[in-house]
Amino acid sequence: MIKKIPSVIVVGAGNAAMCAALAAQDAGANVTVLESASESERGGNTAYTAGAMRVVFNSIKDLQAIMELSEEEISSTDFGKYSFEDYFDDMARVTQFRADPDMVETLVSRSHATLVWMKEKGIRFQPSYGRQAFKVDGRFQFWGGLAVEAWGGGPGLVDGLHAAAEKAGINVNYHTRAVSLLIDEKTGSVIGVRSLQDGKTTDWQSDSVILACGGFEANAEWRTRYLGPGWDLAKVRGTQHNMGDGIKMALDIGAIPHGNWSGCHAVGWDNNAPAYGNLDVGDGFQKHSYPFSIMVNAKGRRFLDEGADFRNYTYAKYGKLILEQPGQFAWQVFDNKVKHLQRDEYRIKQVTRIEASSIDELASNMEGVNPEGFIREVKDYNLAVMEEVPFNPNIKDGRGTVGLDVPKSNWANLIDTPPFEAYQVTCGITFTFGGLKTNSSGNVMNVSGNPIPGLYAAGELLGGLFYFNYPGGTGLTSGAVFGKIAGENAVQKSN
Repeated sequence: MIKKIPSVIVVGAGNAAMCAALAAQDAGANVTVLESASESERGGNTAYTAGAMRVVFNSIKDLQAIMELSEEEISSTDFGKYSFEDYFDDMARVTQFRADPDMVETLVSRSHATLVWMKEKGIRFQPSYGRQAFKVDGRFQFWGGLAVEAWGGGPGLVDGLHAAAEKAGINVNYHTRAVSLLIDEKTGSVIGVRSLQDGKTTDWQSDSVILACGGFEANAEWRTRYLGPGWDLAKVRGTQHNMGDGIKMALDIGAIPHGNWSGCHAVGWDNNAPAYGNLDVGDGFQKHSYPFSIMVNAKGRRFLDEGADFRNYTYAKYGKLILEQPGQFAWQVFDNKVKHLQRDEYRIKQVTRIEASSIDELASNMEGVNPEGFIREVKDYNLAVMEEVPFNPNIKDGRGTVGLDVPKSNWANLIDTPPFEAYQVTCGITFTFGGLKTNSSGNVMNVSGNPIPGLYAAGELLGGLFYFNYPGGTGLTSGAVFGKIAGENAVQKSN
């Protein structure tokens, strides 16, 4: 008896796609990857991230199963723990309890095992010292439940996954844009993909297809249609290739739209950054030390609570609020007392920054800002700071303000020690929350509530997981978890 080897096509070449490809290969399939970008641009949005991955861990041993830790790192660091309950509760809380609980349970319960599997594939992880831990009294303390990142950030993760794929004999076809799905007219099953490559149409036949080619964040027309007016003006944080192609292909054959189509992950981004991400800069255009700043708009007024929560629980929703301000920009203003707490991205060459020895001088140099309004805002803010409460960047310290229309709940410090710095930011969109509905096997569902035979999905184009907001580091983890599930089941269902 001759046993047929199942074939799987994966559309996309980022974290979710490559995890799907590797899992399908492990399950015994011949895997082909189609990537619309060039080899130098491969990796989708993954390549533009810092590589943070939110994962359950209850002990040092759990972390050691994922990454190597030296004795010095262990002795000088308080990693804490991040339980199943912590992760689940964070997902529920930041999404206002709209996230699909079954998807959340899958994500959380499989997060640790998935990263262990990735490590076995050659992916290296390290503690996220530079982003999620501050040193206090000679000891690092992690905060916000996020302790792990890929070695070399997003680019390192992409390179590691592609190295694993090459070792496994998985072929990646670049400059190959998938445009439609091939359907067996008798069974209704997806049996392949039609692509465009150098102006030529090619039909790729397979037993199943996995869509993992991102959301629609690079599509200005779709952003305006689904996110609303003004979203065409946002900067695109990552790749220019995420045009919603995978979502459209699935909807064209009857897939049901799902999730928060009017929501997205959007951050504070350098105001003069290019229209799309730049791999030479990566995530350096982001400006995420705002909890230690005050942020003002063109009127010179604060418009959000910079200290509402740890950065990784607010940064993904504050881009939207910046976009809503006059001129679609804001300035982050720092006192010299907290300069040492700024992330590395504040020290890159490509940054919109001014420095001044007085508030008056700063006010006169903040382009687009009403100087009188800003000076008055700083004065009112300083009078409202609860100076009697100790400042501690590792906890929600309760050092807030009193009597302001827009409070600052934590990490409030006087703006009184020069030199003062200000950084101009706008909205940078990372990915969209709306997409496709899948079942527990990663099988895409149709408008009748039934799985579409042969069609699977993972990554950004999944709907139902994120609403309104996003816990930092969850995107890459969810991509890996659901990518692995899709890859495994795409093969099992085709046998």
